Amino acid sequence: MTRAGRLPTVEALAAGARAAASAAARAVRTAIGAPDYERYVAHMRERHPDARPLTREEFLRERQEARYSRPGSRCC
Repeated sequence: MTRAGRLPTVEALAAGARAAASAAARAVRTAIGAPDYERYVAHMRERHPDARPLTREEFLRERQEARYSRPGSRCC
């Protein structure tokens, strides 16, 4: 129940479920080391508005190169 004693609407429950699912997906991607392009673009727009963000393909290629180009940096 809400503070006013009313039950939340279906729309409010759906919005909460979407937010929770999005947060869970973001946590899983972070845990497995998957790059988050949308977060990168948001960061670039906020912190570097004059710079051109990489395309999704460029971003994924750069992240993959950064991850696998350091021999000996992984334990397994």
